[in-house]
Amino acid sequence: MLPEGPAVLELRHAVRSWSVQRARAVRAATPIAVALSGGADSLALTAAAVAEFPEVVALVVDHGLQPGSEDVAATAARRALMLGCVDATVTTVHVGGDGGMEAAARRARYAALETARGDAAVLIAHTLDDQAETVLLGLARGSGPRSIAGMMPWDSPWGRPLLGVRRAVTRQACAELGFDPHEDPQNVSADFTRVRLRQEVLPLLEDVLGGGVAQALGRTATQLREDGDVLDALADDLLGGALAGDDLDVTALIAVPVALRRRVLRSWLLGAGATGLSDKQLRLIDDLVGDWRGQGGVAVGGGPPGARLVVGRRRGTLALELEWSLRNDS
Repeated sequence: MLPEGPAVLELRHAVRSWSVQRARAVRAATPIAVALSGGADSLALTAAAVAEFPEVVALVVDHGLQPGSEDVAATAARRALMLGCVDATVTTVHVGGDGGMEAAARRARYAALETARGDAAVLIAHTLDDQAETVLLGLARGSGPRSIAGMMPWDSPWGRPLLGVRRAVTRQACAELGFDPHEDPQNVSADFTRVRLRQEVLPLLEDVLGGGVAQALGRTATQLREDGDVLDALADDLLGGALAGDDLDVTALIAVPVALRRRVLRSWLLGAGATGLSDKQLRLIDDLVGDWRGQGGVAVGGGPPGARLVVGRRRGTLALELEWSLRNDS
């Protein structure tokens, strides 16, 4: 039995509330898996999950980025079994350098979790503090509501039951459980933007604005996701009526409000294989519908090597075409 301290009880309530709201998805995924790093957040989540679900497995990923990482991973796996997990596996990954170490480690971690999870849903220990940091990073990118809507509580197969729980609660829960969690040195390194947000920006905002900033950012993310879900559903309906084979009928979109039209365009482009769409690209493509002046096509990411994807307007439709580059091999 877990100690029933106030922090552990708050975590159990958060996990139970999350599972009730997503009962169908949770029932379809047995056992439940928890991504466990050995840090306070994931240890506390593992303890709460074991108390709330009949079968929990722990998935530990060793990134190999610091000396002794294999010992940290092994300790995390042992603690998972002590807490009552039915199994605990350790996967060692290689972290490349593309996009920076932080992004590369994230890609390697999620790929390993995807492989190891089987049919299970995977609980991730992101907290309200993580959500607030994510919203601030999205604000800095300036890519519209989608970029500041934060992380979703359920994005199959990933579940995040602790998005309403402060990081201090997970640390207190570990103290109640008698665990000394692992402290990843990268989590305090000012080399990472997210760490500076955590250590400098959010505390300053809390001080200047009188507290409650993390909660306010979390509420903002929730409201934007709720609004976005409605707009996305409307956009899907509009897309179905605007398709002309693989192309889009411009006349079906001219009178559509811009906020909906750009979502239609985004959905169409992603479905056709475009990647990495930016706000600037979407606005230029929207101009092919709403501000047509005979302008040329707009290049987007996603083409094969030696080619690029280009959106152009042809005879009243938008088409996504490949343009191959000319190479001089002489």
